[in-house]
Amino acid sequence: MVLVVVVVIEVVVVVVVVVVVVVVVVVIVVVVVVVVVIVVVVLVVVVVVVVVVVVVVELVVVVVVVAVVVVVIVVLVTLVVVVAVLVG
Repeated sequence: MVLVVVVVIEVVVVVVVVVVVVVVVVVIVVVVVVVVVIVVVVLVVVVVVVVVVVVVVELVVVVVVVAVVVVVIVVLVTLVVVVAVLVG
């Protein structure tokens, strides 16, 4: 009878240890997956922000270049008109 009780206690201890190990492994896997997902989301957000900033900077540069070209053309046309009026 004592042997049966000891065997039952050992089986219960082994089952409890196995369950605890499985739960710990599952928790570790879930934490790792959550951390990986968070890192991927942060990286995607950083890439999107960088792309948006680069596009906005390129648009600003294009607008500034076009504005400078327009100002130069207006100044040149004005000079040509002034010279034509003075000469003619």
